[in-house]
Amino acid sequence: MPISDLVEEASLFVAAALVLGFATIWLRRDLRKSTVRMMIFMVAGLAGLILVERFGPAPGEGPFGGILREGTLAILAVGAARITVTFAFRVAPGKVVVPQILAEVLMALVLVVFAFWRMTAVGVNLAGIVTTSAVVTGVLAFSLQETLGNLWGGIQLQLDNTCRIGDWIQIDNVMGQVLDIRWRYMAVATNNGETVIIPNGSFSKGRIMVLARRGDKRIAWRREVAFSVSYDSPPARVIAAVEAGLHRAEIPNVAAAPRPDVLVHNFGDSAYQYVVRYWLTDLAQDFWTDSQVRLHVAATLARHEMEIPYPHRVLTRSRPTKLRQARDAAERIGTLGGLDLFQPLTDGERDALAGDLADFPFVTGDVIARQGEPADSLFILARGHVAIVDDSAGARSKLATLEAPAYFGEMGLLTGQARGATVIAQGEVLCYRLRKAGFDAILQARPELVEALSQVVQARQAANDATLQSLSAEARAKQAVGSRADLVRRIKGFFAIS
Repeated sequence: MPISDLVEEASLFVAAALVLGFATIWLRRDLRKSTVRMMIFMVAGLAGLILVERFGPAPGEGPFGGILREGTLAILAVGAARITVTFAFRVAPGKVVVPQILAEVLMALVLVVFAFWRMTAVGVNLAGIVTTSAVVTGVLAFSLQETLGNLWGGIQLQLDNTCRIGDWIQIDNVMGQVLDIRWRYMAVATNNGETVIIPNGSFSKGRIMVLARRGDKRIAWRREVAFSVSYDSPPARVIAAVEAGLHRAEIPNVAAAPRPDVLVHNFGDSAYQYVVRYWLTDLAQDFWTDSQVRLHVAATLARHEMEIPYPHRVLTRSRPTKLRQARDAAERIGTLGGLDLFQPLTDGERDALAGDLADFPFVTGDVIARQGEPADSLFILARGHVAIVDDSAGARSKLATLEAPAYFGEMGLLTGQARGATVIAQGEVLCYRLRKAGFDAILQARPELVEALSQVVQARQAANDATLQSLSAEARAKQAVGSRADLVRRIKGFFAIS
């Protein structure tokens, strides 16, 4: 082939590759750096070829000139193949994801074909090489069978989309997110901060579980959290209570749909064994979310006085001592005495009322009361703080934050009015719940308390309305006087006081 023809053909290949390179830079700015590097690489190779053809020895005059010539052609071939494959597999398909390993295999095949073409062009007898190296080829194929198996496994993984970068998988005892799929291995990042290298060949021999994906659709991953409750509590009651508590709670990373459910899992030595099934939305937070679910289960069981028993092999039942009972009673009485709603009561009435209070613990995200729910009880905030929010407009807005000691839900206790706002626990919270039945005896014995209670409640309602409506102090006083009589009638009617 004349020398001018070789340079001319090489120049055409470089020009075509440069056009594709500029198109790649224009369409994919993220590939600019690598593409520019390849373009410079090709231009340098073309310049080297021109220098070799002009100042180097003629073909056939020695091996040095041939090595330089073929080296510069190899540079041009690598650059042109890289730019062409990049454009064909990463730019032209648009949003369609083409397996990267397929592009790499095609790149390798193109270079192999180029090598054979150049060997033929310089007069190498390929038939003789293939015939004399059959035994060597067989030995190499046998020794590289594992490497070839990994290569083929990587091609299969990406061609049939078994796994994709970003997928969560579980294979044997390894669970993590796929970081990269290479010719030989897959890199998986676990939640423990480890990067596990798994050979591609192992996927064709074992079982692999792709988590949180169904076809091309990303879904949540179902998790199970076990707990036990004493045989003293009927399973139907336990399931209903725990499901209701979890449905009301707002737990991060727990999908709203499907909603968590509770099943009886087994009959243990000392308790019914249950399992909570919930759907996890962020697989990187698996153990932390399990812990949050357990916290809400424990708080729900405590509110309903359901026992998580000790093993019966050594029966140890925690019983409150008289000192602890006295301390709890004093704490309740002190909390009642510090609240304006219970100031009209005598010491004896507050003592009797403290005996009717029930402990209701909550944790972060628990919905203590939901706006619009029917009510006949009041909550006394003994420890922690809660958020008062308005859900009536469709979009949640925060109205206030209550810190202990405080109370809320007084209209439900005194008049049976539905909850006027949603109350959500922020942190660990202890509430005392006072039902209508616990307050009924006091009001029946002293009906005159209705007037005093209505005055306290109406003043608080007017203050709340003033905050929301920006009323003046004078307007607030007129509003309180005008509606107190109506409140007295509602309280007397709710408690059937003549």
